[in-house]
Amino acid sequence: MIARLQGTLVASALDRIEVMTAGGLAYEVLVPLSVLETLPRVGGEVALHTAMVVREDAWLLYGFASAEERRLFQRLMGTTGVGPALAMNLLSTLTGERLVRAVRDGDLATLTQVPRVGKKLAERLVLELRDKLDGTGVEGAAPAGKAPAPSGPGADAVRALVALGYAPVDAEKAVKVALEDAPKGDSTADLIRRSLAAVKK
Repeated sequence: MIARLQGTLVASALDRIEVMTAGGLAYEVLVPLSVLETLPRVGGEVALHTAMVVREDAWLLYGFASAEERRLFQRLMGTTGVGPALAMNLLSTLTGERLVRAVRDGDLATLTQVPRVGKKLAERLVLELRDKLDGTGVEGAAPAGKAPAPSGPGADAVRALVALGYAPVDAEKAVKVALEDAPKGDSTADLIRRSLAAVKK
């Protein structure tokens, strides 16, 4: 089992990165938006807490900014009907802090904002996870002083800008500016165009 991974960022895409270790091995790591937002530029150093998921057709490595976020991912996967892809979707659409709060409060409205999460699954998340999330601190909380990341179409726009080569921090700032001026009912494509205009200013 690979519990931590440290090395040089050699590639970044919408939901995954490649990390080259000092030994010359390159690992493909699936990551949530919270990791993409804080990545350095290609060539920079990264350190991740990781979890491996073994399937019949593949061994998949998932990376997280903190041990708490990894633990939340593992607990999400322990919920009936939640696999690794949906667990990552939950962590990318909501911050870990918002997700934990929604589960503890039984906030179905927030949980059903996540694509592929309907009312029944939201209720199951609350039922099966509420007691497991008790403890000191909030699992998966954003770093101190960090503003909440965009979610929903905003998260999609951030991923799109990162895929185009913009630094995650710059992409998030541009999307937040675009969201402030976005008219009601604005499509994701319109938001991406507005974000591109903002990042070029």
